[in-house]
Amino acid sequence: MDERKATVLRAVVESFIDTAQPVGSRAVTELSGLDVSAATIRNDMASLEADGFLAQPHTSAGRIPTEAGYRYFVDALGPGRLDATATRQVRKFFAHAQGEIEQRLVDTSRLLSELTTYAAVVVGPQRDPAMIRSVQLVDLGGGKLLLVIVTASGSIKRSLIDAPAGVESSDDACVTASELLSAALVGNSLGVAPQVPASGDAEVDDLIGAALLALGENDATGDLYVGGAASMAGQFEAISTVTSVLAVLEEQLLVVSLLGSLVERGLSVAIGSETGLEPLSECAVVVAPYNVDGEPVGSIGLLGPTRMDYPRALAAVQVVSSRLGESLGETTDD
Repeated sequence: MDERKATVLRAVVESFIDTAQPVGSRAVTELSGLDVSAATIRNDMASLEADGFLAQPHTSAGRIPTEAGYRYFVDALGPGRLDATATRQVRKFFAHAQGEIEQRLVDTSRLLSELTTYAAVVVGPQRDPAMIRSVQLVDLGGGKLLLVIVTASGSIKRSLIDAPAGVESSDDACVTASELLSAALVGNSLGVAPQVPASGDAEVDDLIGAALLALGENDATGDLYVGGAASMAGQFEAISTVTSVLAVLEEQLLVVSLLGSLVERGLSVAIGSETGLEPLSECAVVVAPYNVDGEPVGSIGLLGPTRMDYPRALAAVQVVSSRLGESLGETTDD
C-alpha cells in the first residue's frame, strides 16, 4: 500500500472509531491533511475497498474499515502512550495497592476498564510461588465441600467440591481429612504434587481424593477476574451481540484459554475472526502477559468492539501489565 492510501485508510479507521458512522470522502479530505482533490480521495477509497480494507454498508454511504483494514492500522501503530491523567491514575493505584492478591487482581481489572471503557480481564497466576500456610476442608452440607488454601503471600484459593458419590461427609471426617491434607501440603508450594498417606478410613480417603482433584484443576489455570463488563455492553448496537459477548465472559476456562493462546501465538491484538470464537466476530482483544521476577505468571487483556481505540487500549494494557508484575513481585519478596 502506498503512503497516500495508508493515510486515507488511517483517517477512515480513526474517524469510524470516534464516531461509529461510515466515513465519506469529504471527511477523509479534512482529516487526512492530504493536498489532493476529492476525486483522488474517492478513487483511493474505492481502491481500498476493492483490496478488502474498506467496505460500504450502503450504496450512498461512506466507508467503514474491514477486519483487514483494522489489522493494517494496528500493525502500523507505533508504541502508544497514556495521557498524563491516565498515567497519574495508574501510578496512584499501584502506589496504594495492597492486601490479598485476589483483591488486587479484581481492582486491577476495574482500573483497566476505567482507563478504556472496555471489559478488562485479568488471569491470575497459575501457581503461587509462595508456600502454603494453611489448608481447611469444610462441609457445607447438601453434598458440597469447600477447600480453602492460604499461602504465605496472602493468596487464598477456594474450591467448591462435590462430595464423592456414596460418601456422607461428617464433621469428624472433614477434620481428619483437613489434618492429613495440612500435613502433606503446608510448607510446600501449590505447584508441588502432594503425597497424602492413606488414613485407613474410606470416607476420609475419598474426601482427600476429591480435594486433591480439585486442587489439581485449580492449579491448571489461573483464576479469571473481569471488570467493566456492563460499561463494555454499551459499545455494541445489537442486543444479541452483547448477550453473546457477556456469555463468553462468563466462561472462565474459555477466556483464560483464549488469552493464553494469543500470548503463545505472539499476538498482542486479535481482531474479529482472529479470536477463533464466533461470538467474538465483532470484537477485538488486546492482551499482554505480566511477569514476576522475569517469569510470565498471568495475562491481562481488554475486550471491546472491533472499532476500539487501539492506541489507547494497547498503551493501557502494556503499562498496567508492567506495573502489575512489579507490584506482585514486591509482594512475593516481602
